[in-house]
Amino acid sequence: MKTELKKKFSIVFHEECSHVFFAPGRINLIGEHTDYNGGFVFPCAITFGTYGAIRLRQDRKLRFFSENFASLDIIESHLDHLEYRKEDDWANYCKGVLLTLIKKGYPIPQGFDLYIYGNIPHGSGLSSSASLEVLVGTMCQALFHLDISMKDIALLAQQAENEYIGVNCGIMDQFIIAMGKENHAIALNTQTLDYTYTPIDLKDHVILIMNTCKERKLSDSKYNERRNECEQALKSLQKKAPIQQLCDLTVEKFDQISYVIEDPILLKRAKHAVYENERVKKAMIALQQDDLITFGQYMNQSHLSLKEDYEVTGIELDTLVEATWQQEGVLGARMTGAGFGGCAIALVKKDQVEQIQQAILTQYLDRIGYPCQFYVAAIGMGAGELA
Repeated sequence: MKTELKKKFSIVFHEECSHVFFAPGRINLIGEHTDYNGGFVFPCAITFGTYGAIRLRQDRKLRFFSENFASLDIIESHLDHLEYRKEDDWANYCKGVLLTLIKKGYPIPQGFDLYIYGNIPHGSGLSSSASLEVLVGTMCQALFHLDISMKDIALLAQQAENEYIGVNCGIMDQFIIAMGKENHAIALNTQTLDYTYTPIDLKDHVILIMNTCKERKLSDSKYNERRNECEQALKSLQKKAPIQQLCDLTVEKFDQISYVIEDPILLKRAKHAVYENERVKKAMIALQQDDLITFGQYMNQSHLSLKEDYEVTGIELDTLVEATWQQEGVLGARMTGAGFGGCAIALVKKDQVEQIQQAILTQYLDRIGYPCQFYVAAIGMGAGELA
């Protein structure tokens, strides 16, 4: 891949690149929409991701090219003019990270030419935008010798997404992409950022990623609306409990005081956050005890909560997951990511993957009218330079 990217860089920019970097995508095993509610998440980095070939310039000009959006050709910008421009499309994610670095006092003394290639399906919900953001931060750390940790790169990339792009996301995606470890998930407390690596041993099972092929874009979805609903519910609950976040509550305490939330919609949103946080804690214990059956059951419960209480699934994700539940050799399945399209994941028997895929595809095509896609996930490393 590195050699191929270098060749393609030379064709586009008529110069040789100096470095090639990679940042992964991610899946979240369980713990959805808890990250901005102060709860636990349980994600892992995958071996799909975003590659960047780069060459520093002697001026302050920036030139961006993406193989995935080749029709946009080279997008030009400048370190002194990093304001958001709609016509800059995907390159705004790069510019947002650069501007955030500069505002925080990190020196970016010269521009660069950047060639991007990503093999994360666009709009799949596997965090292609966070992958690009962390990639740019990691490249700047290395090439400009910035005194910034990978954890702080994750936080900075999240800030760029929140303030520059306008998506009020939590920290999970950027954190796992920056901090991922091969064959491990991260048990992350999103309120304190305390984390532990948990080995993933699925025995004779694999993680099957199922792409609805319904493209989603968080800035155009109801993502920010859900976050606002949680904040409204929190204000009501704070009348009865000294909490900072919804996930400060146990399930028992929530059930005792939830009557103060008068709006039934807000009640459902809060219930999902609190109950999902409890599921994550129990699911992590099950996995540590090699109890894949129980872990799979928590996955199923998570999807139902996301469907009924949080209402972020939709017909495509529900069709995928419900078809998966019907198959022999499946321990559990759920949507992963923010929802509104994107992907689901399932724990399936390794020797039954092909027949399970075919059965799901048949049902999905019959109901939705176009095919879904499948990938078997390998759990990989976080962002860094390719050796």
